[in-house]
Amino acid sequence: MVRKHTAGWAAVVILAIIVLAVTFAPWLMPHPPAQQNLALRLSPPSLNHWLGTDHLGRDTLSRLLDGGRFSMSIAALATILTGLLGTAIGVISARRRGWFDEFFTRTNDVLLALPEMVIALFIVAAMGTGFPSLLLALTITGWTPFARLARTLAYDVSSEGFVEAAKVVGCPPSFIIFRHILPHLAGPLLGQATLRFGQLLISVGALSYLGLGVQPPQSDWGSMLAAAQPYSERAPLAILAPGLAIFTVALCVTLTGQRISHMAGSRLLIPTGTVKDD
Repeated sequence: MVRKHTAGWAAVVILAIIVLAVTFAPWLMPHPPAQQNLALRLSPPSLNHWLGTDHLGRDTLSRLLDGGRFSMSIAALATILTGLLGTAIGVISARRRGWFDEFFTRTNDVLLALPEMVIALFIVAAMGTGFPSLLLALTITGWTPFARLARTLAYDVSSEGFVEAAKVVGCPPSFIIFRHILPHLAGPLLGQATLRFGQLLISVGALSYLGLGVQPPQSDWGSMLAAAQPYSERAPLAILAPGLAIFTVALCVTLTGQRISHMAGSRLLIPTGTVKDD
């Protein structure tokens, strides 16, 4: 238990440092992220360039901080949008039932059966690269786990006595949803959100790695991986830095979400798809 809590608090501290560093990146970057100096290309770490330079002589640390602003912001926005959309669909399906529930249940099953990355690739390729199309692709492909979880839990909560009592005394449906149902879904949905954030962060990196994310001179962690791959032997930090950043942020967000849910006395959804007491 002590090790578990220590890991949770360590993740909170590390994540807070990363978020602050990315937020204040314009003031923390030692060099302009797009500034090129071919005379210093693929330079090793030094006092002037703490993580070395890439194949165009650009400072790796500056690009890492600047790229984190895009990667983390779009993953966070996509997590919020998919969480809100999926929760709304799941709760409404559980409450309305009938044809509405049947339609979205079948739609959910179809989307879950298809690879998310393939759908995202199709949407981005059709709409073009950029922040809006990438965010839309991640939102369309990412709401299904939230809807499935919210629908299942809303069904269970709706059968409880306090919900039936609220119906008897004449409480409106909106009051029942916001006062009696959604608070009981907060813990598991928070667990789902932390897991989805890590997955969406990896998806953002994968799409950018394929050239479907941001376009030069803007940087993000996925495009940094793609650009540094041919020079990984000469400048290993250029490819290790963004890869470790993606891994560290995804891990810390997951552990932080578990810690918050534990403090709230909630239950977390684990990756196997079952609900487990913390």
